Amino acid sequence: MISNNVIFIMGVSGCGKSTIGQLLAQKLNIPFFDGDDFHPQSNIDKMSHGIPLNDEDRYGWLLTLNKLAKKQIQKNNCIIVCSALKKSYRDILSEDVQRQVKWVYLVGTFNQILERIKKREHHFMSSDLLQSQFDTLEEPKQALEINIGLKPEVIVEKIIKEIKMKSEFGLFGLGVMGRSLSRNLAQKGFKISMYNREVKGTEEGVAIRFKEAHKELKSAQPFSEIKAFVNSLQTPRRIMLMVNAGMITDMVIEDLIPFLSDGDILIDGGNSNYLKTKERYDYLKTKNIHFIGAGVSGGEEGALKGPSIMPGGNKETYNLIKPYLESIAAKDANGLPCCTYIGEEGSGHFVKMVHNGVEYVEMQLLAEVSTILKLKGNNPNEIADILESWKSKADSYLLGITIDVLRKKDGEDWLVNKIVDKAGNKGTGNWTTIATAQLGVPSTLIATALFARYTSFYKEERLQSSENFNIKPASLNLEIIDILNAYQFARIINHYQGLKLISEAGRSYKWELNLSEIARIWTNGCIIKSDFMVDLISVLKENDNILSHQFIIDLIQSFKPSINKVVAQCVLSELAIPCLSESVNFLNAYTTANSSANIIQAQRDYFGAHTYQRIDDDSGKFHHTNWK
Repeated sequence: MISNNVIFIMGVSGCGKSTIGQLLAQKLNIPFFDGDDFHPQSNIDKMSHGIPLNDEDRYGWLLTLNKLAKKQIQKNNCIIVCSALKKSYRDILSEDVQRQVKWVYLVGTFNQILERIKKREHHFMSSDLLQSQFDTLEEPKQALEINIGLKPEVIVEKIIKEIKMKSEFGLFGLGVMGRSLSRNLAQKGFKISMYNREVKGTEEGVAIRFKEAHKELKSAQPFSEIKAFVNSLQTPRRIMLMVNAGMITDMVIEDLIPFLSDGDILIDGGNSNYLKTKERYDYLKTKNIHFIGAGVSGGEEGALKGPSIMPGGNKETYNLIKPYLESIAAKDANGLPCCTYIGEEGSGHFVKMVHNGVEYVEMQLLAEVSTILKLKGNNPNEIADILESWKSKADSYLLGITIDVLRKKDGEDWLVNKIVDKAGNKGTGNWTTIATAQLGVPSTLIATALFARYTSFYKEERLQSSENFNIKPASLNLEIIDILNAYQFARIINHYQGLKLISEAGRSYKWELNLSEIARIWTNGCIIKSDFMVDLISVLKENDNILSHQFIIDLIQSFKPSINKVVAQCVLSELAIPCLSESVNFLNAYTTANSSANIIQAQRDYFGAHTYQRIDDDSGKFHHTNWK
């Protein structure tokens, strides 16, 4: 259902707000309210004596107009005229109804407006008072600007054309995710425009056919021509790019730039590299175009029903698109949107990249657990039943879909048995591994999960090596509870390493990241949502390092005997479990007070004179030895 809107017409006194507002209300046949009629007597007395109002004077008045707006849009569209000179005033006026507010800013020069005021009888606005309004004015970034030099009738027609006929949000690219997000936005009552390219003979009428296939897109506008698509949007334009990451994104941005205006906003919703997002952010800033890099997780279903969204960029720019993104996002257990402002520049895409790295590990761990259970003599259906029993202690989205995968039959056999064991990847695991190396953070599980996929891809060599070495995994004598505990242990290490990488990136790039908020928006809508993620919200409020929290320490200590047993037996049975084994290797290294790194540092000093520090020298001085 399409929601009602309030049109605020703003500008300094004498710009013609009331005249334009009344004409527009008559033309649209909707209620009109003059904000000046709602001033308390104390404000009227001040202004009539030529005394400017201060923020304290205006606060109650602005709250009254906000309540009026909220009341009116319950039953109809309406128009309210109000000077709304400061951004803080406009924030109060639009509180709780941001997505339903349309701003029209009537622009004129001081002399132009002063001449108008002089011609009006009984107008109390002096030149000093008018100047104080110009001094106070903070021009809006999100308003439709109209020059008051135009005839009132022309101004009204321009407003109607811009606000009534134009869409408020644009989707560029109708692939799987773009289609789902378009439907999600439309279902939430937003009027949208959708663009998809056309290729004669192979890809024609994509946007039109998509609109016709879904009733919720009845008011959506479909396009296959970029200029028309851009011109169909209200200003500042809000365009979400749902195209392939990399060169395609840059090409699309260049195609759009000639038709954009100052203050327009591009949102990259693809899996872009965070460093490229920073480059695009800086590049578009030189052209007065805002850029937001937004990670979107949840796949096709999540994009339709509610994804987890991780936007990064300028915070003021984010606030201009916040109502749209938060409306379509999944909701957490408290009904809050699984979308939050992440931080500056490419931080949103960085967090999404790490999300995908954590996802790689979670998938690999479930694959390893399934392999262990298979070696114990269970068929896919029996493995699914065992995993099903784990939901009370370790439930997650990925656990649920793994159960579904294992139960799927294809004829007389299980489908999973017919799938070639070569795991692909789209690059985010690779980027995460590069980032963790560049930042010097030991996210070893993410790298291990990535390399496990790479190893799987050498199918032909693995077949040959299987014959050459004749390594056949032996049977395992493990209790199901030990396998579950080992799985939970490895998951804790995985989440620690992923969150540590995000934390260190925040310090390195000077992003102010809130790890607890990031965990919260990962509790629904995304691929790595889980019961454990819910637990991490409160843990991360106390400390960014989850391994220093007593709750986590207790869990680790309770699971440690099981992971030791599982990894030891799997190694002795010659079964590959790269992520399970790496998780315990990491903790053993992480908890070693005095490691073997002293030998490495001595070796470095021996062949390269890299120096070393001494434990019996508190000065921090670096030493060198002639080792021969």
